[in-house]
Order: sequence, then C-alpha cells, then structure tokens
Amino acid sequence: MFCVGLMAQETTSEDASEDTAMKESPMKKDSTNFKKVKLDGIAAVVGDYVILDSDIEKTLIDLKSQGASTEDITHCGLLGKLMEDRLYAHQAVQDSILVSDDEVNATGERQLQSLVQQIGSMEKVLKYYKKEDEQSFREELYKINKLRMLSEKMQQDIISEIEITPEEVRQFYNKIPENERPVFGAELEIAQIVKAPEPSKEEKQKVIDKLNEIKADIEDNDASFSVKAILYSQDPGSKTKGGLYTSITKESGFYKEWKDVAFSLKEGEVSDPVETPVGFHILYIDKIRGQERDVRHILLQPEISQDALDEAKRELDSIRQKVIDGQFTFAEAALNFSDEKETKFDGGLLRNPQDFSSRFELTKMDPTLYNQVRDLKDDEISYPILEADPRGGTSKYKILKVTNRFDEHVADFAKDYTKIQQLALTEKQYNAIKEWMEDHIEDTYISVGDANRDCDFANNWVKN
Repeated sequence: MFCVGLMAQETTSEDASEDTAMKESPMKKDSTNFKKVKLDGIAAVVGDYVILDSDIEKTLIDLKSQGASTEDITHCGLLGKLMEDRLYAHQAVQDSILVSDDEVNATGERQLQSLVQQIGSMEKVLKYYKKEDEQSFREELYKINKLRMLSEKMQQDIISEIEITPEEVRQFYNKIPENERPVFGAELEIAQIVKAPEPSKEEKQKVIDKLNEIKADIEDNDASFSVKAILYSQDPGSKTKGGLYTSITKESGFYKEWKDVAFSLKEGEVSDPVETPVGFHILYIDKIRGQERDVRHILLQPEISQDALDEAKRELDSIRQKVIDGQFTFAEAALNFSDEKETKFDGGLLRNPQDFSSRFELTKMDPTLYNQVRDLKDDEISYPILEADPRGGTSKYKILKVTNRFDEHVADFAKDYTKIQQLALTEKQYNAIKEWMEDHIEDTYISVGDANRDCDFANNWVKN
C-alpha cells in the first residue's frame, strides 16, 4: 500500500479497520491481533520523480549486497544522493538528453546474463532478488537503468566542455598551503621490449577454413550463430553471450578492420573471415538501429608453435645481453627490435592506463606488472617473461627495465604537473556541478516529506 501524503507514517490497522472488523466478527476485538503497520510513504518529490521510503531502504540493501561499506551512510545522506540522481534525470529529459529504449534494454540484458552466469540460472536469480517472475524483474531493471543513464548523461553534459588552462593549474597549486599539499606515493617508470611470434601460414589457414565451415553451416543448414559462438569462440568477453556486442557505433573501441566489416553488412548477414591483431573473426549482424548495430562474432586464434615461442625467447636473451654489454641502450633496442608498436617509438616506455602518464604508483599498480618488476634493481633488465596478450591475442615474450624511480614526496609543480592538472580539473568540474545543482534546485519543483525536513542535506533541498 502507498501513502499519498508526503510523510512516512506509522498507523494502526485498528484505526482504519475497527468498524469492519466488528461487523465481520461478533466477538470482541482482540487488540493483540492487530499490529502496527508502516506504510510506504513518500520521502521526497523531485520534478516528475517520486522517492519512496522503500527506495531508500532498497538502495541501502543493494549497497550491502554489493559488499560496500555502509557504516558512514546515513538515511539523510542516502536520500540526498537519490534526490541528486533524480534532479539530473529530470533535467536531462527537459534538455532532450535522452537514452533509447534499446540502449536501456541492452544494458539490462547484459546485467541479467551476468547474474545468471554468477548465480547459476534465471530461477535462482529471481529467488535471490525475491522477484515473482522474469518480466517484473526486467521492468524494474529498466526503470533503474534508465534513471541512472539519464543521470550520467546529464552530469557528463555539464562537464563535457570544461577545460583547464596551465595558468589555472598554477593558481590551483599555489592556493594550497604548503603543509596541506598532497603527497604522492613512490612511483616507477617502466620500459619493455616485446617479441610476439607470428603463427605460421598453415595455422592461419586452419582457422580460416574452420570459420568458413561454421559460416556454411549457418547459411546452408540454418544453424544458430549464437550456439556456434558459445561452442567455438575464443573471445571471453562475448562467448557466453553467444558472441553478442550491443549498441556498436563507428566510434566504439573495436579494431578498425572489425568495424569496417560490421558496418558493411546487412541485418542477418554473415561475413567472410576477417583478420585483426587478436585473430580471425566472422561477424553476424543481429540488429541495425540507425547508427547503432548489435553484432555477434566468433573469434578463432591460430596456434603459435612452441618452436616460435622458443625462438622469441632466444632473441630477447640476445638483445638483453647486448644491452648489458653496452652495444646499444635499452631505448635503442626497443626502437629497433620490439614488436609492440604502442611502446617501441617511445623507448619501450609503458603508459599508465589511469592517466596516460609514464609513472606507476606502487600501491596502485596492476599486481601482475608489480610482481614482474618489484625485485629489479637500477639498470637491471629482467629475463624474458612469457605473457598472454590481455586483448585476447597470442602469447608473447618481453623483457622489462625500471628506467626511473620516484620516492614518496610532497607534490611538486614541475615534476607532478600531470597529476596536479587532473586535480585542478576535477575541482573545476566539481564546482561547475555544484553551481548547476544550486541553480536547478531553485528552478525545479521539489518537496521533502515532513519526516526528512530536519535532515542536514549537502544541498538546499528544503527550500525556505
């Protein structure tokens, strides 16, 4: 039952049902049979969105189920966050910043498939989340995802054009008192030389022949592309979903060769085998929606022979020794011998994926990389290390060197400019969102239930 007032209430069934109960029973009413029932009241209203008391409770339960710490989360703080999300979503609709039903449904489908994979079956998922049927669960996911995606798009729109100038970075740094400047942890700069052996022509042809065989079975015998992907694809990111990637655009982060084929096919069409740096694929166009496509693919990777791997290791052993003997520097060896295009032209220097700088903070490094370099001394070069390509490609060998070390230190404007620049940009974005929030709270219909009006909100939700 939902209360139509703005306040979560406690009421008794005695008050509402006394006459009815007396009519239904000639016996004297036993008050012990009537328990207090808390009705689901309205905690707040933001624009077109209503926040129920149960929404706050559900959010807290969800956070706990995800393993998040809830010790410092208060009822008022959680309500304030829910109100922020709904203000973003409300204004996104007003500004015609929309998300398509297909986009929302695709997100829900990915979540459901992931849950089924983790828990075991749809029936177990429904039982775990206490849902009566799959349709009602999908509808609830749709509502949650649509609100979240509208909120995210609105926030992104607010900060999308915010940039930071060098002078603003300098001013940001100078206004921080010396005794309050951030301390950056110990960092390393790391370089590598990679040898990635190529599969033989015979191995490549085996894969091409297998993909052509799968394609023929689909086209000639009406076999399921999805089932074939589950059985044969070597792409861990899509195999369990029948090879499916949804909402692909020409700007999506797939290999150019892959996208060129995806956007040349008609709906329901299967491609010929296409080669990318991670192997060979056939693609199937599941659905076309304007500039977006849902694409299924099957990836097969040619095997690398042990002889080819052994040869790559021998080459790196030889390169390592020549660098140690002073025949050339590590950077020169990377430029002339490394098979990794992304690093060879920069002396083999690795880039931190978090900020694209050349520094890796020890406490935030990828554990695998950290274990590979933690015992290396200055000017020492590792022995060849066998590693699988994280993008799903074939195995490769590499040698590593720590090219620079930075001890834990207080932020220095010259040495840490990139990090300080990011801090300054973050502050500018925060201030822009805060200003936006203040303006739109003033201009939007907002009502906070009486039970929550004494909350010490971060924003001025309770208008004077």
